[in-house]
Amino acid sequence: MRFGEQVALFLGALFVAQQTDAFAPASRSQNSKGLAFIPESSIIASASCFVPSLQASSTRLFLADDDEDEDDDEDEDDDLNPLGKGVDSVSWLPTVVGKSVVSEISSIQDGAEVLPLFPLGGFVYTPNTEHVLNIFEPRYRQMYTDILMNGTKRFVVVTSHPSEQGRFAQTGVLFELEDLKEVSEQTADQIKYICNHKVTGRVTIHKVLNPEAWETRDTYLKAVGTIHDDSGKDDETPEVATNDVYGAVAAAAKGASPKGEEELKTSFKELVEIQHELEEDVRFTQDAVQTLAVKDGSGADGLWQTVRLWQSFVDQRLMAAQNELQRDFQEKLQEFLKKEKGFKEDEIPSAIGFSDLSPELQEEVQKIQKRMEVELRPLLLESSLTMQKILEAEGHRERLSLLKYFMESETRRLASKKTLKGIFSSDSSSSMTAEEPVAPSIPAEESEDSKSAGESNPTFFDEPDAFQ
Repeated sequence: MRFGEQVALFLGALFVAQQTDAFAPASRSQNSKGLAFIPESSIIASASCFVPSLQASSTRLFLADDDEDEDDDEDEDDDLNPLGKGVDSVSWLPTVVGKSVVSEISSIQDGAEVLPLFPLGGFVYTPNTEHVLNIFEPRYRQMYTDILMNGTKRFVVVTSHPSEQGRFAQTGVLFELEDLKEVSEQTADQIKYICNHKVTGRVTIHKVLNPEAWETRDTYLKAVGTIHDDSGKDDETPEVATNDVYGAVAAAAKGASPKGEEELKTSFKELVEIQHELEEDVRFTQDAVQTLAVKDGSGADGLWQTVRLWQSFVDQRLMAAQNELQRDFQEKLQEFLKKEKGFKEDEIPSAIGFSDLSPELQEEVQKIQKRMEVELRPLLLESSLTMQKILEAEGHRERLSLLKYFMESETRRLASKKTLKGIFSSDSSSSMTAEEPVAPSIPAEESEDSKSAGESNPTFFDEPDAFQ
């Protein structure tokens, strides 16, 4: 794993700065409201640095009930688990490495069209979101010039395979350019454009027309794909005359909630209840239960809102795990800067060179990186594959079913955690009753105050407008 050149302190947190290959994302889509975070969860580390080292593995999301039936349960789990085949659970295009021109444009199938292809790492983008990209690589500068000149102003963004170079997901999303600013002079030509985009749909990619461009890097990739519009442009229901009884009944039936939508709401409610019961560090707000978006379409009540909310949850849970790994080092780093470098509390720099650290801290940074690579790999793989699996689903019902499965898997995980917690608590209580009573170490009046203070949890909050 390649280390970043700087160790930065950002909002009192450790951040390993990294260089990207093709672009620098200025921002992601706005975070969906409906998650409660602890304020001290500010230790940030770029997850993208671990993606190249991911290996195919089966993601286990729940425990076997009985040891003697474990093998049978695992076989059944693989059949039910959408991610049971690991990386192969989603559809990937053949690698473009070592390939030449696949086909002439004249052989494009009906309904498909030629689109520029822009692979953007391991992050999965979803419809009806907005993103800003900073463009600096020559081939992608040319791509933007071309889509401006021909007036299409759109291209396909795909997720890259976690372990195979030059291999991309078969389902991507359509980026439509909404605004572009040329900043060559302001950035000494390090960045050409700052571009605003809206994701308006999904794209099924059939083939890459010029795979050799991936290795030569003299131009951008082009692919043949079929666009699935998720922008909501065609979602409007035509007005029905009041005397048109058949039309009114048909419109009402179309607006009725499918069974899967109500089941998803129930699964989400159960998950939120156990999250709050266990006081999970990263959890959904209780108000989010009442505003969960499950409808088909792109509106504020559309299911893609919940897809993005789930993506935020998985990302924040990953960040919380990173926080835990980096917490001790953060304290040591601040102590080093104060004692060895002479900085005061309010003078701590935003960045310090890796070579400026003491040998002991350098070694600890390397150990933390190795631990992250090993311990966070399953979470990273689960996050990427979960979103890609939802993205490539054929329709609304399948997306409902997938989200329901992932929510129920998380509920089962927390139920197992609750059971183990109860077992250890009961064992501790039994050992206490078997011994002499232990006198309290603090006065009774202080015990009551400490109890009330311990029960309060001011670092969590509920937002009444979870989806607005």
